[in-house]
Amino acid sequence: MGNDLPKMAKVQSSNCPLILRADNGCNLNNNNNTELTDDPYPQCQQENQAPGGTSTQENSKHKVPVQKGTQVNECGEDSSPTKGTQAVVQQDWKLEVLAPNNNQNIPAPSKPAPDSVPSRRTVFEKWAAVERDSQRALAKRQLSAESAACSFRVVKKGTLRKEEGEETVAPVPTQSRPKVQAGQRRGLKTPAIPKRKLRKELVSSADVFKTLDAHAITTGKQDETPWQASGVQQHPPHLGLLRAPGLFSFVLSRSVIRVFLNSLGPRAGFKEDLVTEGICCVPVHAVFQLREQRVFSAQTIAQGITHTAKSDLERLRAIWVWLCDNIEYDVSGYLGQSEKLCSPEEVIEAGRGVCCGYSSLCLEMCRTLGIECQEVSGHSKGIGYRQGQSYHDTKSNHMWNAVRLGGHWYLMDACWGSGRVDMDNKAFIKRYDDFYFLTDPEDFIDSHCPDDPQWQLLDAPISLEEFEKRVFKTSEFYRLGLKLVHPTHYLMVTENGEATVSIGFSKRTEFTYQISQLNVVDSKEIGSSFGLLTVTSVGMKLRLLPPSQGRYEVIVFARPADSTGTFNWVCSFHLDCPEPKPSEELPENPFLSWGLQPSASDIGVSLSSHGSEPIEIQNGSFQLELQTSRPLMVLCEFTHKDMDAALSKRCLATQIKPDQLICHVLCPFRGFYRLSVFVRDYDQAGDRFQNAGNFLLHCTANPINLNELFPPSLSSSCGPGIRTESAGLSKFSHQGALVSTQQGKCNITFHNSRDLELHAVLTKERSEALGYSLARHILFTYTDCKVTVSVTLPEPGVYRLGLYGKTTPGQDFNPLCDFILRCPSEASWPPFPCVYSAWRKGCVLFEPRSGWLQPQSWVRFRVRVPGAQSVSVVGGESRTPLQLNKSRVWEGEVLAGSAASQLKLAASGRGECNEIAVIMAFDVVNQL
Repeated sequence: MGNDLPKMAKVQSSNCPLILRADNGCNLNNNNNTELTDDPYPQCQQENQAPGGTSTQENSKHKVPVQKGTQVNECGEDSSPTKGTQAVVQQDWKLEVLAPNNNQNIPAPSKPAPDSVPSRRTVFEKWAAVERDSQRALAKRQLSAESAACSFRVVKKGTLRKEEGEETVAPVPTQSRPKVQAGQRRGLKTPAIPKRKLRKELVSSADVFKTLDAHAITTGKQDETPWQASGVQQHPPHLGLLRAPGLFSFVLSRSVIRVFLNSLGPRAGFKEDLVTEGICCVPVHAVFQLREQRVFSAQTIAQGITHTAKSDLERLRAIWVWLCDNIEYDVSGYLGQSEKLCSPEEVIEAGRGVCCGYSSLCLEMCRTLGIECQEVSGHSKGIGYRQGQSYHDTKSNHMWNAVRLGGHWYLMDACWGSGRVDMDNKAFIKRYDDFYFLTDPEDFIDSHCPDDPQWQLLDAPISLEEFEKRVFKTSEFYRLGLKLVHPTHYLMVTENGEATVSIGFSKRTEFTYQISQLNVVDSKEIGSSFGLLTVTSVGMKLRLLPPSQGRYEVIVFARPADSTGTFNWVCSFHLDCPEPKPSEELPENPFLSWGLQPSASDIGVSLSSHGSEPIEIQNGSFQLELQTSRPLMVLCEFTHKDMDAALSKRCLATQIKPDQLICHVLCPFRGFYRLSVFVRDYDQAGDRFQNAGNFLLHCTANPINLNELFPPSLSSSCGPGIRTESAGLSKFSHQGALVSTQQGKCNITFHNSRDLELHAVLTKERSEALGYSLARHILFTYTDCKVTVSVTLPEPGVYRLGLYGKTTPGQDFNPLCDFILRCPSEASWPPFPCVYSAWRKGCVLFEPRSGWLQPQSWVRFRVRVPGAQSVSVVGGESRTPLQLNKSRVWEGEVLAGSAASQLKLAASGRGECNEIAVIMAFDVVNQL
């Protein structure tokens, strides 16, 4: 039963007196004609009983001696707290049925003063929590003589544990509940307690209340009774035990039960044979009719939803969850379209209320359970709030609650915890928000400023002016564990055309933002092209570069790094720009932040050669290196406002190594570029690529000529890497993908441990008509396991050298890697001799290296052909044999013939097969 239980009805005279008696022995001075007051706790009119059953009230005119240092309670007892005693700060009541013949020792109560009976209320209505104040008179008239003949004893009990050495705090008197007025502090009597626990220390996680929350929601459903209905074997503590499915059990006398059921009407389904002395089983639908009779009791609901709670914290949690789940914000009342609902009964009945409805109902339920609670009024940044608005000389617009747990005050706002208001559609959107349950005062002050500064619960309360300047942060800001580093106030002013927002975090978080220009008409979003967002492992930094003068609104959104859901609003600012900074427009970044993504390490990228700041480029080229924890495949996206997709591909070249990714970039224009890198596991071809990082490049000078871009059709694997390593190629003389040939020729060497059959292709985008294939400018030389690829270039420019290999003769050649050859020299080199299949492993051409010979000139030949029995040069019908020297090199001089003829180098093998095979051919031409 709640604190209002002593509000009883007047009972006519009978054989069995009706008395109210407290456990401490104080008679409550009520007889058959007694009318009980509305006071939550009956005032004791008697002193303790004298021996022999006589009342000491006869001597009530005599003064009771009070010793120094003691306190006398309202019953005249010594209630001074001493060591080892408990301070009584809570009272509740217990209803007992006394037999008519057990009143011999009950003293005759004296008649109370007439002015002590302001109203009449029935004990049965309050006990069952089923009657409203307007219905109580009816129940009183229905009391029968038989019920009046029964005696009742109301026992007052309840204590609160007190730690040794802790100062006792008197509870707020429940008979008076004044509203908090602006500038007036109400009942705040906090002792000097060393430390108040933070919310995370008090409640480690909302999951600890999972069972309790579910019980409060299920038990407290307002479309049913406040407790479980048919088939549930639980029992509300104030109603006794459920004896059978669909029946409630009441511990009362038969007469009282009949009076109670008669008040419900004939539809209650009451059966006389179910009634025994003290126990009655009532059909569930009979209890449902209590709601139909417009009976809504905060006390009954509070007791029903908390009967499984084991502490004040759990009881308070049940109240909070019930309020958030069952009460909706009264939007029509707030807008003045209907009467505002604030009283607990009205709020429960309608299922809606404004802020004072939430706070008053919370207060009533807390008092029922003996939890010290206060209503607090003040200003909040809620409905209709505008950044920077002034609250001076304005009436407070919100109410919330302060509760006392473990000797400390905590703050909570069930109104904000239940959902939010959509003012565009004038509708309430139910969305549970656990943040406003026992919120830390340091966080609560950002959105709630009480009229009385002491209810801020801060060591150093802030002023109303400071509250107005504070940055507005949503509950999601704190839920993500964010911390605002800069600025501390909502209004920023640019310096040299720039401003910065910095936010720290303890868990990886992703951010995005929105910038809108404000004016007298509307706001215009300018996108993310005038902001530079960078996210590291510990925080976020947002550089703002407004394009013109004026005021801007900056809204920051965030979400957990491992989430794929939507971004939530966390905070917002205003930005004044008196003078913009001359700058170019930044490229749009759909991937939110610059630099490595906070989740890059999860997808295998551990380190970057460049950070999140803009990268200045003065020579038109750039190289990005990413260290990886496992083999990855990479793709890149490169954008500029003046560059299309086809041109963008010719500005990128990537090299994939087992533990490193290298991206080569060319900038053909001045200005800002966005380079986005995407990766996936190398062997997981079916996986999607994920964004690992985004880099802002700024080319300030010497952009690359369009004729010097990378060759088209480059593969994703340039230079030595995973492919060449898996094919058995190693020890490359050139470890990078770019090869600069200052003289127009080069040799690339490597080891071929698996004896692959190799092939190479040389291409150039725009080459002059040579009259022969560029393949003539490539020459393979095999010595043991070492391979040398010799390249001569016919003209300046950029070439692609593609390397291919296969293991078996019938197999297709597979790409191994591409090299990018740059030739700035104007020298033009002739091609190599045309090579035939007899040119195999171990063959080496020392001279002549050129495939073009001058007509009618003597040419010296030096060549090594392993296993050859003889080597000769054949020209026309002539044949000139070469001599084998001590170094196993065939050498000799040969006269070239006329122009347009050929000289062929041939060799004959050992054994019976002495056929001559052509190794290579030289062209005799007139060279310019």
